[in-house]
Amino acid sequence: MFVLMKSSFVKSLVLSLFAAIFMACGGGDSIPDTPLQTFKTYTKAIKQKDIATMKLLLSRETLKMHELEAQAQGISVDEVVKRETLFVESQKTVRLRNEKIDGDSATLEVENSYGSWETVPFTKEDGVWKIDKKGFAQRLMDEAEKSNQALDNMFNNNTLQPQPQ
Repeated sequence: MFVLMKSSFVKSLVLSLFAAIFMACGGGDSIPDTPLQTFKTYTKAIKQKDIATMKLLLSRETLKMHELEAQAQGISVDEVVKRETLFVESQKTVRLRNEKIDGDSATLEVENSYGSWETVPFTKEDGVWKIDKKGFAQRLMDEAEKSNQALDNMFNNNTLQPQPQ
């Protein structure tokens, strides 16, 4: 019972601290409670060059990934966060569609500067929706691996035939 009460207290404390930091960083009146609201708040933070709020909206795994990247390149994590924004700063409008929530995971489709739709994953951490760029990177790697596997299968099964000239 004490452990359960302690866990609830810690969770409440973390959420309260997050809300206080979020509002102090110009995040608005409340914590975003949907992936769509998180992404809109993230977009606003990018436009305001509010790195602190951007970092608050990224998953722990994403921040770890950015820390490793910063170490490898000899730059600050803030520099990595600033340049890895999911869209270009000059993009005037960001269109969003198809928010899908499944438990503590979610996705949202975002139109990039080329007019293509990309799926951005989210994860819920301590009751707050966070952008999961690590999940985005993992999805791209998985898709590349699947394509490579398909090509390997075609080569191994001799289904690729040279075109007559």
